[in-house]
Amino acid sequence: MLYVLTHNILPVFSILALGFILGRTQLVSKAEATTLNRIAFLILQPPLIFPLINGVDFENFAFSGIAFYGMGQAVIFSATFMTCRFILKHEIVESWLLAMATIFVNSVLYIWPITNLIYGEGANIPIAAIVAWDASITFAFFIVSTDLLANKTSSVSASLKRVATNPILIVIVLGITMNLLHIPTPAPVLTGLKFVGAAAAPLTLFALGVILSGHSLAPSKTIIVVSSLKLFGLPLLVGALLTLGALETQWNQMLLLNAAGPAGAMAFALAVLHNVRTDRIAPVIIWTSVLSLFSLAWLA
Repeated sequence: MLYVLTHNILPVFSILALGFILGRTQLVSKAEATTLNRIAFLILQPPLIFPLINGVDFENFAFSGIAFYGMGQAVIFSATFMTCRFILKHEIVESWLLAMATIFVNSVLYIWPITNLIYGEGANIPIAAIVAWDASITFAFFIVSTDLLANKTSSVSASLKRVATNPILIVIVLGITMNLLHIPTPAPVLTGLKFVGAAAAPLTLFALGVILSGHSLAPSKTIIVVSSLKLFGLPLLVGALLTLGALETQWNQMLLLNAAGPAGAMAFALAVLHNVRTDRIAPVIIWTSVLSLFSLAWLA
């Protein structure tokens, strides 16, 4: 456990911590980090994701495991949303995004590189499956639903247009299509994509650390409840659901590991996009990133 923590998890987490420190000391500004984040999202993340999706063997996907994982997400999301909306009395869009933070894990930028270090490249197919599921289905759902909730005059067609032009979703569809049709990607293209994509995770995590550094870490009742549901509720429920199937140990272990990961930044990004308050969402991401260090090391 200690070796995994010090040699595989902390090196990845350190770039997020570095961004947070440099942001707090004002050596890097929020404006600079926002620009870096935009570059990473538009330019670097698509080349990271395409080879991942394009190269996996879908015949080896345990779709029942993905279904169990999705069921766990649905239950925890519903419980968190109802708690935030009707017990903690938060606005509907903020409650929606706080609930999103409990189920949308930072898989591609955090869990993926960590499992690459632990298990080796190509041995973490279950994480690739969750990346495909979350990026193409879960993320698309939240883009459309949040847009409709935050903008009463917005149409479904306008929201779907934004989904259709999202670079991450485009490369996932392209990668899956080429994979299923057995269309080969030229080796020089793959080399270029992997070279560019290697910068996506560290740059995005660094920019996220800087942006989050502008928020207070003081734990309120909401932050404690939402963080607890993320850190304990999702992995416990996913783990229980996985016992209902007969999956390989590798799938059970990695799906549970992913469920125990920290809240992803997309809930924060959508909050900023729609002018929703972020003083509760941001600390959830920070606290789950720090506290999940130990659970990830134990589960790995």
